[in-house]
Amino acid sequence: MPIAEALKKADELGFDLVEIAPNAKPPVCKIIDYGKLLYEQQKRDKLQKKRQHVTVLKEIRLHPNTDKHDFDFKARHAEKFLKEGNKVKVSVIFKGRELAYKEHGKELLVRFIEVLDEVSNVEHEIKFEGRTMHAILAPLKSKTKGKK
Repeated sequence: MPIAEALKKADELGFDLVEIAPNAKPPVCKIIDYGKLLYEQQKRDKLQKKRQHVTVLKEIRLHPNTDKHDFDFKARHAEKFLKEGNKVKVSVIFKGRELAYKEHGKELLVRFIEVLDEVSNVEHEIKFEGRTMHAILAPLKSKTKGKK
C-alpha cells in the first residue's frame, strides 16, 4: 500500500502509522496508537529494570584488637548483607604499632571467614595492601532465591 494511502487510512481511524520493521523489503508499518505503544514499552522496561538485581560491595572494617562482642556484631551485619545478595569486603585496618602484629589481623580474618562459611564463599583470598588486610566474600547461590 502506498504511504500516502496508509497515512490517510490511519488519519481516518484516528491512529498513527508506525514503522515496525524499516529494514524489511518492503518496510512494514502498522496503524496503532503511538502513545499507547510508548506507554507499554516504558512499562515493560520498568518491569525489566525492577527484576534486575545489582550486586553491591559492602565493607566491614575491623582492627586487630577488635573485641568478641564487636566481632560478633559485625559478623551478623555481614551475614545480613550476604543474605540480601551483596558481596562483603572484610578489612582489617592497622594503625601505628599494630603493623608489627599482622598475624593478629590474619587470624581475625580467618575467624570471620569461618563464621560466615555457611552463607558465603571466599571470592578473593586474604590480601595485604598498605595498612589494610582484606578478603572479599560472595553469597552462596541458593535455589530458593527466585521464590520470594
